[in-house]
Formats: sequence, C-alpha cells, structure tokens
Amino acid sequence: MTDRLPPIPPEQMTPAQQDAAQAVIDGPRGALYGPFVPLLRSPELMACAQRMGEYLRYRSALGPRLSELAILVTARHWNQPVEWAIHAPVAVEAGIPPAVIDAIAHRLVPQGLSVEEGAVYDFCVELHRYQRVTDATYAAALAAFGEQGVTDLMGLNGYYTFLAMVMNAAQSAVPPSTAAPLPE
Repeated sequence: MTDRLPPIPPEQMTPAQQDAAQAVIDGPRGALYGPFVPLLRSPELMACAQRMGEYLRYRSALGPRLSELAILVTARHWNQPVEWAIHAPVAVEAGIPPAVIDAIAHRLVPQGLSVEEGAVYDFCVELHRYQRVTDATYAAALAAFGEQGVTDLMGLNGYYTFLAMVMNAAQSAVPPSTAAPLPE
C-alpha cells in the first residue's frame, strides 16, 4: 500500500503549511506525524483539527486513561493502523491493561473493566456500531462523567473517526511502534 499523501519536504511547503506544521511541532505533540502529514495539504483544516485534538487528547474531561480507551475503540472500529500504533503504547502508559488492549484488538469484549472503563467502552462500541447509544448506556456515561464528560466522549469518537477516515483514504504509513499490529 502506497502512502498517497506522504510528508512534504520543508523546503516545498507553502508559508501556510510551514506555519501550520510549526504549530503542531511547538505543541504537546512535539512533531508532525500521523494524520497531520496528509492534513497538511489543507493547512487551515489541519490547524482546526490540531486544536480540537489537542483538547481531546490532552485536556478532555475524561482524563488520559479513559480518552485513550475511547481512541483505541475508535481505531479498532475503523481498522486504523496508524492510530493503533500511536495510541496502544500511550494507553498502556496511561494505565489501560495490556489484556484490555489485546481484547479490543481482537474485537473481544475486555474483561475486568472498571465501571468508568466499561461506560466508555460500551458508549464507544454502541456509537460506532449503531450510530447511537441506548438510554441505559447514555445514563451510565452521564452518571460516571457528567454532561461535559459525555460531550467530550462524543467528541473523542467523532474526532478520531475523522482522523481514521483521513489516514485510511490517504493510506498513511504506519510508524514504528511497540504495539502489535491490528489483526485482520
């Protein structure tokens, strides 16, 4: 599979692309990688996406552990190997047990989830599978996270779906990772 929108050499970037790339590099990510490589073709879109992602990934009301869980469920749903390669190791560092990550990779229901992890997992799976969530699932997430947390959870699913679609269409190259690749 060929990367359709590979990295742009810095000397070939337009001024708008240079500014957008530098904003990502200067932020908490520290480098231009993953979805921002293809998105750089539309610097304003990339800048908007980067700002939303920075909030959702680093400052979400759910915190890093639960945000990473939502990201992994989304990456698995979209069979997105770049998101998986980036976020599976981050999820381990954030406290998601490797057995949970492996279960998600194999499309199995993870065992031993905390109440909050279960609320995130159920919400994400239902939203991706059925494009909605049941009243019971919504109520469990609301009880666990409040309205801002539920809104951030919806945002995480939508944002990482957007990134997955971009990278799947661009056939983005998978970076080196300590994570096992997603099984077919």
